[in-house]
Amino acid sequence: MPASGTETRSFQIPRPVLIGMWALVLFAIVVTGLTRIFAGDKPPRQGERIASRDIRVADRSDGAVLLLDAAGDRPITTLDPGTSGFIRATLRGLARERKRTGAGPETPFRLTHWADGHLTLDDLETGRQIDLGAFGITNAQAFARLIEYREKRQ
Repeated sequence: MPASGTETRSFQIPRPVLIGMWALVLFAIVVTGLTRIFAGDKPPRQGERIASRDIRVADRSDGAVLLLDAAGDRPITTLDPGTSGFIRATLRGLARERKRTGAGPETPFRLTHWADGHLTLDDLETGRQIDLGAFGITNAQAFARLIEYREKRQ
């Protein structure tokens, strides 16, 4: 008996419980991996489209990025160097993917606002779709400013 009058006990988790815990962790990892492989990275259909805009991107010699409405190549806005980091990074990533696949900058990107509130950016050349809401409301709002809301044409 210890001098302090307390007993010491060792606590062990029963082996079947440990096996069950590890099996649960392994199951979660496998299901997550299989979902990613078979479901792809496209979000589910968002329902009705509220508004969309096709956008072309042009780099300027001073480092600015010019965003053009693909219908008529009218300027939407100019992203000066050091500004609009999220928009620049997103478009740069999509442009890099196009370059890797041998596609050029001719095909526009489509920015879409869906009835359920989602905002997506589609690369019409590669088929890649980015759910902009996944990057937070502030980043999604940066792109939302670029959409021109018009009455839908039937």
